[in-house]
Amino acid sequence: MATLVQLGSGRKDAALAALRATLRRLEGPGRAAAGVAPTGFDAIDRMLPEGGLARGALHEIVGEGADRAASSGFAIRLLVGLAVQGPVLWCLADPDLYGPGLQRLGLAPDRLILARTRRDADLLWAMEEGLKTPGLAAVLGEPYRLDLTASRRLQLAAESVGGLGLVLRPADGGKATAAVTRWRVASAPSALPVPGQEIPRDFGLMRGRWQVSLERCRGAVPTGEQGYGHWLVEEDDAARAVAVAQELGDRSGASPARRQIA
Repeated sequence: MATLVQLGSGRKDAALAALRATLRRLEGPGRAAAGVAPTGFDAIDRMLPEGGLARGALHEIVGEGADRAASSGFAIRLLVGLAVQGPVLWCLADPDLYGPGLQRLGLAPDRLILARTRRDADLLWAMEEGLKTPGLAAVLGEPYRLDLTASRRLQLAAESVGGLGLVLRPADGGKATAAVTRWRVASAPSALPVPGQEIPRDFGLMRGRWQVSLERCRGAVPTGEQGYGHWLVEEDDAARAVAVAQELGDRSGASPARRQIA
């Protein structure tokens, strides 16, 4: 039976809440019962339904252009909070993870289970089996291409036990997927030091910054024509990351970078 929601001016908040509840019922009991996981970025969590990433769901992180370092860094930051609850499975083709780099971003290497594969088909199979395995806090995979059929299988696997799946892929690695959210991440110029400010750690390198855009979010309300929100995220000295309190109006500062830490 169809559900009609009236969007009157005085009842908009209540109507949106009812619409989101209806969407959760339609999306299946697995996802609805699984709850959410906070991203660790307060400004971002406030934009997400229920205040975090949906469990029992697949989430997609896209690196803008050749910028894999930034998208990998953002994915690792999401894994940091999840790894507190249990081990995470990372499925990848190239063994290029750098332990000290993971540690610097707050992800202890001993919380990782790595699965190396040669083909996308094998990688997607490993992800699917991981999402069906109770006890894993999250499953992250790096297929080069992801189509609608494969992403639906991953979504169903996540719903089966309430798992949380992350797909990290390049921008040219496919278009339509069944992912509940899609994030686009690019590097951003570091802030210039303030006169008198202490020299940063790590050989004088300034803190890393990322531009994060939420392009798709099932059950949420877009903030404008360009999607659901844009944030400038900066790494801090405690191996955490915080969302700078500003929306991005000009995204031209993104610059391609080779992958360094993941």
